[in-house]
Amino acid sequence: MTIIGIDLGTSFSVVATIDQTGRPQVVPNKDSRSLTPSCVVERDDGVMEVGEYARRQWGNDPDTAAARFKRDMGTSTKFIIKGKSFSPTDLSTLVLKKLYADAVSRLGPISEAVVTIPANFAHEAREATLAAAKAAGLNVKYIINEPTAAALYYAFKYGRNLNGVYAVYDLGGGTFDISVIRVQNQDVEVLATNGIPKLGGDDFDGVLQAIVARKYKELTGKAFGYDDYTKNQAEEDKKSLSLRKQVTRRTGRELIDISRDEFEEAISSLVMQAEMLCEATIEEAGLTLADIQEVLLVGGSTRMPIVQESVRRVFEKTGIASENVDEVVALGAALYSAYKGNRSNLSAAQRTAIAQIKVAEKTSKCFGTFAVSHNENRKEREVQNAVVIHKGEPIPCSVTKSFYTSHEGQRAVGCEVTESTSPETDLRFVKIIWKGTLELPPGRPADQEIKVTFTYDENQVMKCSFVDVGTGRKTEIDISQSTTNLRGPSEIDRFLVE
Repeated sequence: MTIIGIDLGTSFSVVATIDQTGRPQVVPNKDSRSLTPSCVVERDDGVMEVGEYARRQWGNDPDTAAARFKRDMGTSTKFIIKGKSFSPTDLSTLVLKKLYADAVSRLGPISEAVVTIPANFAHEAREATLAAAKAAGLNVKYIINEPTAAALYYAFKYGRNLNGVYAVYDLGGGTFDISVIRVQNQDVEVLATNGIPKLGGDDFDGVLQAIVARKYKELTGKAFGYDDYTKNQAEEDKKSLSLRKQVTRRTGRELIDISRDEFEEAISSLVMQAEMLCEATIEEAGLTLADIQEVLLVGGSTRMPIVQESVRRVFEKTGIASENVDEVVALGAALYSAYKGNRSNLSAAQRTAIAQIKVAEKTSKCFGTFAVSHNENRKEREVQNAVVIHKGEPIPCSVTKSFYTSHEGQRAVGCEVTESTSPETDLRFVKIIWKGTLELPPGRPADQEIKVTFTYDENQVMKCSFVDVGTGRKTEIDISQSTTNLRGPSEIDRFLVE
């Protein structure tokens, strides 16, 4: 039986495994390509198809196909294909089924898989990814953050030559992650991690479309439609601008020149967002630039000259890139699948290869609950968010805190579970990921103890309990199985995107 790692990407997805010699290798798809476009199309015969044909069709006629849905995982967003509605989870399931089937055709039966996720993914996006993997028929026992998987591969590749503190700069098609890690031989410890949910190649493509639209209108006085300059064409021109100073695109009857300089100026504010987050993450880790030995580059968008220059400007050093920055996440996931999986299924060489691996993840979010705070005279009350698990806690972890009933005869306690990117007390900047009630008996005095326990497991899924100590009554929830009472993106999430 075989184990695999899957990088479920915004633009492209990759599968990798550990070969019999103990080396991670990409598993080509049925077209003998290492990258599978994360695109879905409905063919004329009604069959849903994933891959290159779907990517081309999406570029030609977006009403018949869907792409970039990873960016909306865990939300209520719907994608319409030929009048039919699909959730991001539905579409991700189709992509994972394709990846799984292609891998089985190459490798034979597959016993376990690890699927990667962006470090900045919110709880519901992680939950949706696990649901998609299960629906695709994959036996997924573990997930891993994409920058951590990439760091694991780099550590494995360089072995004893990689020791110290490193930054993992992960800029792909849809999301940006920055992680500061400590590596000793093949041990990887995450010191701090942050991300921007919607920042990547897809945004750069959109900017390029806007440039061409503006120039076309200046030349003709007319606006053009999606068919005149598609996302696929913009992506091709973006890649060309990484190799040359200018490209020319025929749009309608017009030839439009696009220079690298004007493109880079147009996306500079997006790149600046990444720079600011890098600086904040280094500070959050309690480090200085002098502590960062190297920057490890991950994701196709790190090939862009403006991004490479940005890395040099922020970190004062040139980033290190593997042979193919699109594959390092999947290769690291394959290593992690062997590290965490059933080793009785591995060959002697595979067991030897992973014997020295150790990965220490940390929480990338804060989790808390609503609590009433009093001023000194106990007359004024305010409901605030009380953090139970802080960002940066080692995973897995379990934290118990005591709260108290607020008034005599209180019959119920509201049980909220919140998520935030920093230890916020202001309710406007947190997201409710679950909400329930703990019933209390009548006639009780105030200040009765309520113990709240949050447990965060290796798949970064939350389990919570609210216990009335006096009576033993409790409310327990495994949030990975809950889909109710979810609130949309917080104000701070929207600010980062905009």
